[in-house]
Amino acid sequence: MAIIKIPRSVIPACDVASIERFEEIVKATGDIEKIGAYKIGFELGLKFGLPKIVETARQHTEKPIIYDHQKAGTDIPDTAAGFAETCKDSGVDAVILFPQSGPETEKAWIKTMQAHNLGVIVGGEMTHKSYLESDNGFILNAAPKRMYEIAAGLGVTDFVVPGNKPEKIEFYKLLLKNLGLDPTFYSPGLVAQGGKISESAKAAGNNWHAIVGRGIYKAEDIKQAALELVKEF
Repeated sequence: MAIIKIPRSVIPACDVASIERFEEIVKATGDIEKIGAYKIGFELGLKFGLPKIVETARQHTEKPIIYDHQKAGTDIPDTAAGFAETCKDSGVDAVILFPQSGPETEKAWIKTMQAHNLGVIVGGEMTHKSYLESDNGFILNAAPKRMYEIAAGLGVTDFVVPGNKPEKIEFYKLLLKNLGLDPTFYSPGLVAQGGKISESAKAAGNNWHAIVGRGIYKAEDIKQAALELVKEF
């Protein structure tokens, strides 16, 4: 079942330090049809607790809450159950995993999230410099491809791909389609990190959600900023 019910949307990345600012974001955008979900990071989650964050959001919207622990899925397989139970009990709808600790951790974490009826979104390649080995980073160039392939083999259809690298979006789209999937992509790296919604949307195809942080939560008029972004589709 699709995490987000519409094929294309904007997801505010609520990487803010204040629960009041978070509530302002949800109140201002909750009635915009093409706002598909809200992404919560560790700053809100650790400071106020996920139950409180979800409770606050539910006063204004029923749109999905996606928790991005930045980066979940990097510990040993045995810790997956505690993470899944915490998210599920808090009312979170889906989680983002970046399984950089290897295939056994990836498999265990995905299966555990699925067993708890949480939506699973798997990332592999990130947006910033010096991530992959070819850019003086720690991660082998072929590692994201393997992460996506393993996830696809476990029934995952939702993937994070870098919005400021449209050529990579096209590469991973072809990879997953060759595995028999019609993937749904979620892309950070837009607006403040240089990615353009129109270019990434073209590369991603029909099922794509733009994750936008500073372009929304730093705006003086949050609602107007969100409305301008959804027009770019």
